[in-house]
Amino acid sequence: MNKQTTILAVAVLSVGMLSMTPPDKDPKKKFIDRDNMDLSVKPGDDFYTYANGNWLKKNPVPASKTSWGSFHELRDKSAQALKSLLEDAGKNTSKGRLQQMVGDYYASGMDSVTIEKSGYTPIKPELARIDALIDLNSVLDEMAYQRTQGNGMLFGFGVSQDRRNVNKYIPQLGQGGTTLPDRDYYLKNDARSRQVRDAYRDHLTKMFALLGETPQQATQSAATVLRLETALAQAQMSRVEMRDPQKTYNKFTVTDFSKTTPTLSWNRILDQFGAKKQDTILVSNPRFFRSVDSLLSATPVADWKTYMKWNIVSDAAPYLSSPFVKQNFEFSKVLTGQKVQTPRWERVSGLVDRQLGELLGQLYVQTYFKPEAKERMVKLVDNLEASFKEHINGLDWMSPETKKRALGKLTSFKRKIGYPDKWETYEGVTIKRNDFYGNVKSARKWAYNYNVTRLGQPVDRTRWGMTPPTINAYYNPVNNEIAFPAGILQFPFFDAEADDAINYGGIGAVIGHEMTHGFDDSGRQYDADGTLRDWWTKEDADNFKQRADKVVAQFFGYKVLDTLSVNGRLTLGENLADLGGLAIAYDAFKKTKQGQSTEKINDFTPDQRFFLSWAQVWRANVLPETQAQLILTDPHSPGRYRCNGPVSNIDAWYRAFNVQPGDKMYKAPEDRIRVW
Repeated sequence: MNKQTTILAVAVLSVGMLSMTPPDKDPKKKFIDRDNMDLSVKPGDDFYTYANGNWLKKNPVPASKTSWGSFHELRDKSAQALKSLLEDAGKNTSKGRLQQMVGDYYASGMDSVTIEKSGYTPIKPELARIDALIDLNSVLDEMAYQRTQGNGMLFGFGVSQDRRNVNKYIPQLGQGGTTLPDRDYYLKNDARSRQVRDAYRDHLTKMFALLGETPQQATQSAATVLRLETALAQAQMSRVEMRDPQKTYNKFTVTDFSKTTPTLSWNRILDQFGAKKQDTILVSNPRFFRSVDSLLSATPVADWKTYMKWNIVSDAAPYLSSPFVKQNFEFSKVLTGQKVQTPRWERVSGLVDRQLGELLGQLYVQTYFKPEAKERMVKLVDNLEASFKEHINGLDWMSPETKKRALGKLTSFKRKIGYPDKWETYEGVTIKRNDFYGNVKSARKWAYNYNVTRLGQPVDRTRWGMTPPTINAYYNPVNNEIAFPAGILQFPFFDAEADDAINYGGIGAVIGHEMTHGFDDSGRQYDADGTLRDWWTKEDADNFKQRADKVVAQFFGYKVLDTLSVNGRLTLGENLADLGGLAIAYDAFKKTKQGQSTEKINDFTPDQRFFLSWAQVWRANVLPETQAQLILTDPHSPGRYRCNGPVSNIDAWYRAFNVQPGDKMYKAPEDRIRVW
């Protein structure tokens, strides 16, 4: 499947925010507050702690969170903003369709009395359908039906652009079928993995008991699900392997692919999925589907019915009565360490943003987004692009031939800033004020149809991959586009009143980050049109790989928890984007009036403020359980190393803070890694 690359970790994807005023109104402290720093630490020993140490000491992770940092402060404020918008929409008696949809959806999710009375009644019809299945064909038919309702099982399916023919949509199959966050939880035998598996087995047992099974039945059902999911995990590729766009591009005719899976007739399945009359298909991991095929025929129908019931209840649990919600959270605590359940209003507002984000996004933009922020952003993107051009032209390891193509790709970037030019209307979604789970299902079914009905249509490059309130940004390789939702255009990333050092060290580095994704180890394999095609000379590609391997080695050297280190391969794309983005943003900053001056603010030089701005973006305390999960699943490095890793390779940082040999972060000039 095509993937966009983001600035932030999944763990901190969040909704938008109120236009934020930093807490201290003293203009000298407004953007860099010395009280948040630990000045007893030498910047050259640990820049992250020097910049953020006192803040980290004063801001432990709240009980209802899994981590707490700059992004999470924004998330809290933005969640309050969305709550206000949703409550107002629900109260508006003369509301139009937009207010009705988001207001009633939110109200249905907050109606705990109705939800509690319903218990698990909303999913009983689906469970009854599964009980009635009699053979493997009926199992496969039911799985196909459930997918069209927005509940995919066993494997991944979607419609995206063909990476080698980007003007055409094509059905795509991916590995899947497991519940735990990563295949390693099923396969590794270390103490942490065993603890998670034991907790998962207990969770499965308790959830089946909530469906009315006897203790013996529930124990047996749990063992069945865990056995099947373990078999699926064994067939999956690792996350590192899945990052390779060449390895995951396997095109088949539908007929030929069916020959590799005797139990699965893909012409029939695609017809059932609504993807009719398709002659070709992309498959990310063909071996996975051969394993699935063997597993289907070797497993009793009764076991597949148990597996399907688990999928139904697992997907529905957050929207059912409190016994299901609480049990779901009990298991989540093991994975994340979170102490207290996130408040209902926050969970529901986030759900509305995810499922009806361009309706809620219209209200958000009208209320909180200033047009001048978009105008300023356009200029910043122009300045970062000019800086990136200079970097490409100045590379001593790349030939003129490849440089010309790289510049062509850079100047072909499509830009999306703030919000879509054309809003999605969600025609076909039915929202009722007294039917929370029904609303969830209606939105899921719409989202599935929204995706699959693209087949045969012209590629629509105006669609966004994030909602306007999202505090994040992304690069999409097949469209060669960079996108910055309205939610991220806030302090500490951006503030209209801030000096350039703050904005270039914040949003400037974000812009540079997304641009660099077009040239990271994965993004560089796509050309200016977004086509997966090799446009490099062999020598240039080898030179790039040599430098990238140094970044891999640097980050593998960072120890996070007991035996866990950063996975330098999994995080390579994001680490390259951080390094390139910061270097490009710094050079763009040096073209500003402030960048060329030495005038101090609050005793910090312009260069120092630039790097301190970068550092404070990444400050966060993270629970150990959550950090352990992120090491396995997240392509981003922990915040400490996103801060320290790039600066240790940038000469200007050494000059700004007088970092000398003997300092713990010091690297000799010849050892500093320069890629872009």
